[in-house]
Amino acid sequence: MSIIAPRRGPGFLWVLLILLFAAPLVSTRPALAYSESQELVDKSLISLQKLMSKPDIAPHLAKYLTQAKGVLIFPNLLKAGFIFGAEGGGGVLLAKGANGQWSYPAFFLMGSASFGLQFGGQASETVIAIMTSKGLSSVLKHKVKVGVELNAAVGPLGAGVEGSTSAALGADMITYSVSKGAFIGGALEGAIIEKQDSLNHEYYESTGAAPSTILIKGKYANTGADRLRNALADIK
Repeated sequence: MSIIAPRRGPGFLWVLLILLFAAPLVSTRPALAYSESQELVDKSLISLQKLMSKPDIAPHLAKYLTQAKGVLIFPNLLKAGFIFGAEGGGGVLLAKGANGQWSYPAFFLMGSASFGLQFGGQASETVIAIMTSKGLSSVLKHKVKVGVELNAAVGPLGAGVEGSTSAALGADMITYSVSKGAFIGGALEGAIIEKQDSLNHEYYESTGAAPSTILIKGKYANTGADRLRNALADIK
């Protein structure tokens, strides 16, 4: 006796693609001692090192980071869509103090939605240099929408570091993204950036751990972030 499998239409294929794309997001935290927040910090370090290893990006990114008020690092921004698109992921924000030292990280989410003919998925690693005091304070105070309250520019590539800064003159944020080793640029227009309280509380083991008290007041510390802070401090 043979078994005839039911016919599966295009809808089934789309559901399968969504499940495959979402599979890496399934949490296994109950079985792991390694926290989600520390994993995000470690992945942020890897993403920073990856972008700084690229000769067409590194000189520009280094120049912006030495002048920056802060930096946002999103090690795994996931993008997928069919007609309607969505992009999002978690990351860390570090601020640079008046003494030039980088703070301990606070945790943030970034998400955006789009409409248009599109299909497929992509994971990118993104480093955003926050160039203005306005940009840093806006991200710290509330949920902020890029393109409305803040403006962002895609960082330049290649030779001519000095001249390239004029392309981003006045931008609150300068963005660099890579996907599977390739520079993909990418605008942040319409993206929303907001704090991720649960991870801030988890990482610093306190419900009082908020972005402003972590980054500006320096009330919290976690040595698990020292490698990331040192990597930023070494960028000249």
